[in-house]
Amino acid sequence: RMFHDDELEESEKFYVGQPRVLLLIYALYNTLVARSEMVCYFVIILNHMISASMITLVLPILIFLWAMLSVPRPSKRFWMTAIVYTEVTIVIKYFFQFGFFPWNKYVDYTKDKPYHPPNIIGIEKKEGYVHYDLVQLLALFFHRSILKCHGLWDEDEKGDSSSNKEDTDDELSLTGGRRDSSASLKSVNLAASVESIHVHFPEQQTAIRRKSSSSVSQLSHRSSFSSHRSKRGSTSTRNSSQKGSSVLSIKQKSRKELLMEKFREQMIKAKAFTIKKTLQVYVPIRQFFYNLIHPDYSAVTDVYVLMFLADTVDFIIIVFGFWAFGKHSAAADITSSLSEDQVPEAFLVMVLIQFGTMVVDRALYLKKTVMGKVIFQVILVFGIHFWMFFILPGVTERKFSQNTVAQLWYFVKCVYFGLSAYQIRCGYPTRVLGNFLTKSYNYVNLFLFQGFRLVPFLTELRAVMDWVWTDTTLSLSSWICVEDIYAHIFILKCWRESEKRYPQPRGQKKKKVVKYGMGGMIIILLICIVWFPLLFMSLIKSVAGITNKPLDVSITITLGGYQPIFTMSAQQSQLKDLNQTGFNAFLGSYRGNTAALQFLEGYGKEDITLADLEGNSNSLWTISPPSREKMIQGLLDFSAEFTVVLSWSIQSLEYKVVPCRLEHTQSPKWFVGYCLPTGIPVDCWIKLELMYPYYIKAPSDSLAKPIKQLLTDCRWENITVSLVKNVSDEGVREWWVLNQLGKRYKTSEESLELFIFSDKVSPPSLGFLAGYGIMGLYASVVLVIGKFVREFFSGISHSIMFEELPNVDRILKLCTDIFLVRETGELELEEDLYAKLIFLYRSPETMIKWTREK
Repeated sequence: RMFHDDELEESEKFYVGQPRVLLLIYALYNTLVARSEMVCYFVIILNHMISASMITLVLPILIFLWAMLSVPRPSKRFWMTAIVYTEVTIVIKYFFQFGFFPWNKYVDYTKDKPYHPPNIIGIEKKEGYVHYDLVQLLALFFHRSILKCHGLWDEDEKGDSSSNKEDTDDELSLTGGRRDSSASLKSVNLAASVESIHVHFPEQQTAIRRKSSSSVSQLSHRSSFSSHRSKRGSTSTRNSSQKGSSVLSIKQKSRKELLMEKFREQMIKAKAFTIKKTLQVYVPIRQFFYNLIHPDYSAVTDVYVLMFLADTVDFIIIVFGFWAFGKHSAAADITSSLSEDQVPEAFLVMVLIQFGTMVVDRALYLKKTVMGKVIFQVILVFGIHFWMFFILPGVTERKFSQNTVAQLWYFVKCVYFGLSAYQIRCGYPTRVLGNFLTKSYNYVNLFLFQGFRLVPFLTELRAVMDWVWTDTTLSLSSWICVEDIYAHIFILKCWRESEKRYPQPRGQKKKKVVKYGMGGMIIILLICIVWFPLLFMSLIKSVAGITNKPLDVSITITLGGYQPIFTMSAQQSQLKDLNQTGFNAFLGSYRGNTAALQFLEGYGKEDITLADLEGNSNSLWTISPPSREKMIQGLLDFSAEFTVVLSWSIQSLEYKVVPCRLEHTQSPKWFVGYCLPTGIPVDCWIKLELMYPYYIKAPSDSLAKPIKQLLTDCRWENITVSLVKNVSDEGVREWWVLNQLGKRYKTSEESLELFIFSDKVSPPSLGFLAGYGIMGLYASVVLVIGKFVREFFSGISHSIMFEELPNVDRILKLCTDIFLVRETGELELEEDLYAKLIFLYRSPETMIKWTREK
């Protein structure tokens, strides 16, 4: 065999025989070597994300505006700049770690201040101040060694030497012109001005013009120099002939002129030096971007999809982590903020900026303007870095290195900058045909494309933007018509390709796997949709429900609409939970009562709360004398009824129960004795029969009701009331005392017992669905989904003509032809092809001919 080598063959056999782990390590190392510049970029960006200072900001900007834009690879000058800058950074950081600097004495106080000058510059004293810089320097030297091994380190110098040999005449003429101009600047006199300085751009002149201009400039400089000397000589002779009157004044005047002459010469030299240095910086930068915008050759590529994906990820990060971009929104939730009709300012600004950049990027992509993309890249790089590292720390009042969400957003944005630089370096594609998801015809592209079309307003916004920034003769409605036809034909093409890959033989019944797989899933899905509200509302409380214990229980008793005679509330320690023994005893007391046991099945011991209400009213009975007299007159009317109203209210963490009323008509004789002077003594107890609801149900619908199933013969409990008078120097104070008869837990003091049965509530994460209730879910979810399902199953007969197309290749080619002639500028042909497409859809016979199998 030709080119056979035993040693190479043995080496290959030895390599193949190594363990898989070692082979994986070899492959990873080779990948690292092949993309060593990416490793350097990653380490530099990581160092800047952690340090977040001005001293580390320079290299990331140089990466995005110099290194990644260099064709075909970054030059030796860039890598030397990065290495030297990193070394200088390490020395500067080490120098400022000494304790004699004043800001290093209060490190613990200033380390978290974002606008502390040492923190902004990056010279603050901290542990591990130089670790990432050393890793960065190590990565740069590693890449330098790889370039040297492949002979690419000195490639720029070789290219420069060859270009120098080819352009010797140009260089000589240019250097000659520069020497003459510098000599003329040295010999310029008072009559010289800055306007005599000429700047020659080598790329805009030929070698012959450069030589002629240099020779002419030499002659002009020499002639001007000799004329200036002759003028100076004639002036000196004229001055010497006029010596007569005062020699001292002439000497002083000549000295002043000499000083002014020297000053003007120095000013001209300074201006010339400034212009020279400015041109030395400006001309290479201008030439770099000029070559970037007007390349000799370009490997056209299209990475817009990846840039759009990076922007989408950044958009998602902003939505779910918007609190990281605001000051006082660290504990906020975007859903709760929007539910309260409050739009956080930080969230609004970030969303609008991100969305605006996506729209501008799409416009530049459609216009295919590399210059606009370069300008947008420069503005975006400087703007993003200025905002993230100078504005954002002041808004959030914390350093960028302590903001994890902002770091993640910046890293994804750096990926976008890298892709954008690659797009600029390679150039935009000459033709943009269709959607990127329509390049292949398989199930993955089909489902992704349909999901893309389901996103609200995305398809419409893309179609309108494409129409605005694309040269076309079609109107907007015609454009949208073509896009809709193309999308429909692409979906049909995907289904036809799937039928070709998985054909169904004629006369053979469908397999059970297909029937039960697809049909069974649809049946289960439809059943779940129909019974979803019932299942959801029952399971959400029984399985995932949270016990909502009451926080406050209040009772008020009012006589005939007058001032309440009794108000009392139970809170905190007065609200007691039942233990297991008490709960079992409670259930045992209803043994044999079917209605009560059925009610108690839905509650556990954690759902029952015992409210122990104090018998003495917490407020004095402050009825006015006229109201008292009027009430007495009403009580003396034995033919009229007198109403006693007992109301209660229960408040909990998740809801507030609306106060409920229980009206009871009682004989007024017991109160007449109190009102009349010869009546019943004040300290007597009056019995109110069937007045007190012992058990209250507090459901989640904010309406507390008495529980009749737990009462004996469904009758209310009896209570006793008494009036207490206290006569002192301050006057007479009166309040009412209540006591419950037949309490479960006997106490010697006057008190009231109230059992509250709290329903479970849905967890906060599912509260937005549980709040609708069963009927609300049926009306808002089931009926809406049923409408869409009905549209899918009905109306099929009307679309057979456009759905059942055996072969759509010709129509698909016609759509792509419209895109192609539009990109090439054949706008008249675009109109003809569009008219042909419309005629095809208007003519069923032609459609049948076009869609026949080949």
